[in-house]
Amino acid sequence: MEQQEEQVGGLSHHGSSQEFGSPSISSFEPGESSQQEEGTVMMRSENYLPVPGEDKNLDGDFNGKTTNDKSVPMKTLYASDGSLLHLPLGPYFSDGQRRVDYVLTYGIQKPSAVRRQSSKLSDNGLFHWLRHSLCSRSSRAPLQPKEDPEVAATEQQANYHEDDKRLKREEFEQNLQEMGLELEKDEGGKIAGIGFLKIHAPWAVLCREAEIMKLKMPTKQVYEVKQGSNLVEKIRLFIHKVTDPLHPKVGPKRPGDAKSLSLPFSKEKQHLFDLSDRDKFFDSKTRSSIVYEVLKRIRWTRPNYSFGITSLLANGVYTSAYPLHDGDIEGVTAEPNDRKLLFEEWASYSVFYKYQPIGLIRKYFGEKVGLYFAWLGVYTQMLIPAAIVGVIVFLYGCATVDDNIPSMEICDPRNNITMCPLCDSVCSYWKLETACGTARASHLFDNPATVFFSIFMALWAVLFMEHWKRRQMRLNYVWDLTDYGMEEEDHNRAEYELRVAEKTMRQDQEGPKDEKVKLTCTDRMPAYLTTVVMMGFMIFVTLVITFGVILYRISIKTALHLSTYPAARSNIRATVKTTAAIINLVVIIILDEIYALIARWLTTLEVPKTDKSFEERLIFKTFILKFVNAFTPIVYLAFFRGRLVGRPGKYLYVVGSYRMEECAHAGCLMELCIQLCITMLGKQLIQNNLFEIGIPKLKKLLRKRKSELTSKQEEELHKTLKCYEKDHVLGPFVGINPEYMEMIIQFGMVTLFVASFPLAPLFALLNNIIEIRLDAKKFVLELRRPIAAKAKDIGIWYNLLRGLSKVAVIVNAFVIAFTSDFVPRLVYQYTYSPDGTMHGFVNHTLSYFNVSDFQKGTEPSIPKFDVKVCRYKDYREPPWSNTPYELSKEFWAILAVRLAFVIVFQNVVMLMSDFVDWLIPDIPKDISFQIHKEKLLMLDHFMKEEGRRRDNYNHDGYNSPSSGNASPHQLHSRPSFHARAGW
Repeated sequence: MEQQEEQVGGLSHHGSSQEFGSPSISSFEPGESSQQEEGTVMMRSENYLPVPGEDKNLDGDFNGKTTNDKSVPMKTLYASDGSLLHLPLGPYFSDGQRRVDYVLTYGIQKPSAVRRQSSKLSDNGLFHWLRHSLCSRSSRAPLQPKEDPEVAATEQQANYHEDDKRLKREEFEQNLQEMGLELEKDEGGKIAGIGFLKIHAPWAVLCREAEIMKLKMPTKQVYEVKQGSNLVEKIRLFIHKVTDPLHPKVGPKRPGDAKSLSLPFSKEKQHLFDLSDRDKFFDSKTRSSIVYEVLKRIRWTRPNYSFGITSLLANGVYTSAYPLHDGDIEGVTAEPNDRKLLFEEWASYSVFYKYQPIGLIRKYFGEKVGLYFAWLGVYTQMLIPAAIVGVIVFLYGCATVDDNIPSMEICDPRNNITMCPLCDSVCSYWKLETACGTARASHLFDNPATVFFSIFMALWAVLFMEHWKRRQMRLNYVWDLTDYGMEEEDHNRAEYELRVAEKTMRQDQEGPKDEKVKLTCTDRMPAYLTTVVMMGFMIFVTLVITFGVILYRISIKTALHLSTYPAARSNIRATVKTTAAIINLVVIIILDEIYALIARWLTTLEVPKTDKSFEERLIFKTFILKFVNAFTPIVYLAFFRGRLVGRPGKYLYVVGSYRMEECAHAGCLMELCIQLCITMLGKQLIQNNLFEIGIPKLKKLLRKRKSELTSKQEEELHKTLKCYEKDHVLGPFVGINPEYMEMIIQFGMVTLFVASFPLAPLFALLNNIIEIRLDAKKFVLELRRPIAAKAKDIGIWYNLLRGLSKVAVIVNAFVIAFTSDFVPRLVYQYTYSPDGTMHGFVNHTLSYFNVSDFQKGTEPSIPKFDVKVCRYKDYREPPWSNTPYELSKEFWAILAVRLAFVIVFQNVVMLMSDFVDWLIPDIPKDISFQIHKEKLLMLDHFMKEEGRRRDNYNHDGYNSPSSGNASPHQLHSRPSFHARAGW
C-alpha cells in the first residue's frame, strides 16, 4: 500500500485526493531504499525557503535545536496497510512538534464523477439521465460517458470558478512560504467539503515580526512593585486582603508584587530577554496575532488589483480564518491549559460571586476583549452602591405612603370630587377616589427622596467614569501599554484598496496622474447622502410607530369603555398601559435587529479607509438608531403626554376623531415607570439573555435534526475530531461591539430617567451578574478564538458614556421639574398653602368646567352622575371668571419655578461633577511613580547588560555587534520583503 504525502515548498499535503492542476504527489513504498526514505526528511532548500535576512543565531526550530540546513523531519503518517500510525488531535502539525498558529479553511470541490452522479439523481437531471440510459441500452456499441450539454456547461463553469480560487490560493500560499511561514494541508478530515490549511510560524519569523510590530516582551530583569504608603493605598490593600476569597485562583495570590521589565523586542538585543524556554516566550495569543499580521500584509496580486486575506475571505477563496483554542476543557484526558482554567474560574455560574481573572482573559483573548470585561466588571461593581441607594429610596416611598397628604386626599371619599370624562361620548363622569391606587403607587417613585437620588446618580456617573479611567491606566501599566499607539496597527481595509484600484484604472485611461490616488469626499458624496436620508427615514419610522402605539392606546381605551364585560371595564388604565408597553418592547427588539443591519450597510457604502474608522462610524450609526428606538416611547411619556390635550370643551384631536391622551391625576410618572420597567427587563431577559442562550441552542437542535447520527454517535465523533475541526464547528467571532452596545443602552436606562425608576440600578446589577458569566461561557465554549487585538482604551464607547452622563443631568432635571409633582407641591406649600402644609393641594391643582360648555356630541351619552360642574387637572380660570378657561397666574408661577429648578439643578450638579473630576487624578500616583521608576530600571538594566556583553566579547577577542565597533549596517539592517505591501 502506498503512502502519499505531498510536500512542495514547505507545504505538506496529506489525506486528500489529487486534484486537477495540483502539484504531483510523492509516493513512497515501505520497502524502498534508504536513499528514498531520506526523501521523507524535508530539506530547507526544497520545502522551507530561508527567511530573507534572517540571522544565523535565530536559525532554530521551535524547540530551540539549531539546524543549519534541515527543518524538523516529518514523521511517517501511514503504516504499510495504509492506516494512520497516530491521530494527532492537539494543535500541532502531523509531526506532533510544530504548533498550529493559525488555520485557513476552504471549500473542496467534489470529483467530477461524484458531481455527475449527484446531478443525475437530482430533480433537474432525472429526465436527462433516463433518456441517456435508454439510448445507451439500444446501442450495441460499448457504453460511453455521454453527458448532457447543459450539465456539462454548468460543471465547466463551476470548474472554472474553483480552479480560479485554487490558483489564487496557490499563489497566496507561495507568498506565505516566501515570508518563512510553514504550511500543511488536510483535506481528508471528517468535515465533508472543507479543507484545512494549517500555518506555523518558526522562531525566526516570530522574532522578525515581533521586531517589526514592536511587541513589548519581558526581559530577564524582575523588580518588586512596592505598594504606596498613603491612606488610599492602605485602604486598597486592606480591601484586597478582606476580599481575598473572592479572587479567582489562576496564579499567585499577589501578582502585582513582582513585575518583569518589558522592552520592544529586537533580534540584536536578544541577550536582554529571557529566552530560556522558547516554547513559552511567545504564547499562543502572540503567535496567532503575529501570523495574522503577516496574512494581512501578504497580497495575492494580478494586474491593477491587490488582494489580502480579508478580500480572499470575502471572495470565497478561503471560507474562514481563525486561531486555535488552547485545547479541550472537558474530559479526563484534557490537559491543563488556559482555556480550561478560564472555564473553571470564570465561565461558570458557580463562581458568580468572584472577581474576574482579567489578567488571564487578556492573556488568552487579547487586550481589547480584556478591556471590555474589565470595564463591565467595574460598571457592575459600581452598580452595587447605586442599587443599595435606589432600594433605600424605594423603601422610603413605601414607608411614607400612608403619610402622604395628597394621596390621602385623593383616596378620601368625603371630598366627593367628580372628574370630567376621559373620552368623548362613551365615557362618563368619574369620582377622583377611584384613582386612589394609582396615586399611592405613584408616591413610591415620586417623593422628596427622588431629587436626592437624581443628584446622587449624577455624581455616581462621574465617579464611575473617574474610577474606570484610573482602572484603565492601571491595566495599561500592568499590560505594558503605556507607550502603545493605536496608529501602529491602522491598516487600510481591503474594500478601500479595491475602490482605489478601480479609481486608478479610470484615471490611467484618461491620462497619467502623478498624485497619489485616494478616495475623496466627492467620491463618497452619494454614500453620505444615502446615509443622511436613510438615517432620517429610520428615525421617522420610529416616530411613526410610536405614534401608532399612541393611537392604539386611545382606541383600545374607547373600546374597553364600550365593553359589556365588567372585568374589562374595571382595570382599563392598567390594561392599556401594560399592553402598550409590551407592544413597544416587541417593536424595539425587532427594529434593533433591522437597524443593526442597516447601519452596517450604510457604513459599508461609505468605504472607510481603516478598520478603526469603519468601527467608529458603525458604532455611531448603530448607537443613534438604537438609542432613538429605545427611548422615543419613554421621551413621549415623560415630556409630551398630557401636555398636548387641550381642555374640556376644546380638546385636541388627531387623525380625525382621536382625542389626545391625558395623564392620570397623579401624573404620568407611574406610566413612565411601567414603560421603563418593561422595556429594561424585556430587553435584558429577551434580547440580551434569552437570545444569546436560546439561538445557539436552537441552531444546535436543528443540526441534530438534520444529522442522521444519534446523540451518542455524535459525541463519539466529536471526540475523534482534530482540534482545528472542533474549532471550525464553533460560531465565528463577530466582534465585541454588540456586547458594548447592550451595556451602553442599559447605562442610558439607569442614568437618564432614574428619577422615575429608582430600582433600575438593582435590575441592571442582577442582569450584569448573569451577563458576565453568560458572555464568558460564550467566549470560552461557543465561539472561535478571536484575534488578540491590542487596545489601550475602550475607544469611542468612553465618549458615548461621558455624553450620556452629561445628558442624564439635564433629562433628570426636566423629569423632576415637569413630569413629577415635586415643583407644584413645593410652590403650593410655600406660596398658596394657608397653614404651610400640603392640605388642600389636590383641590388647588383641579380646575372647574361647566358641563353645558361641552361641544355637541362630546358630552357623556349615558352619564352616571347628574352634575353641572366637573373638575379636571390643570391651572385655568373658572367658568365664572372674567377670562374663563384661560391659563391662571398659578400656571405661570409654577412654570417659572420649574424652569428655575432646571437651571439651578443642572448647574449645581455639573459644578459638583466637575469638582469631583478635578479632585480625582486620572493617573494614580503609585502608577505614575512606577512608570518613572521602570524607565530608570530599564536604562540601568540595558547599560549593565551591554557592559557585561562587551566585556565578555573583549575577553574572548571578539567584537560585539552591539558595541561601538559594529558598523551602522549591522546595527540598523532590516530585511526587505517583496511580498509585503507598502514596504
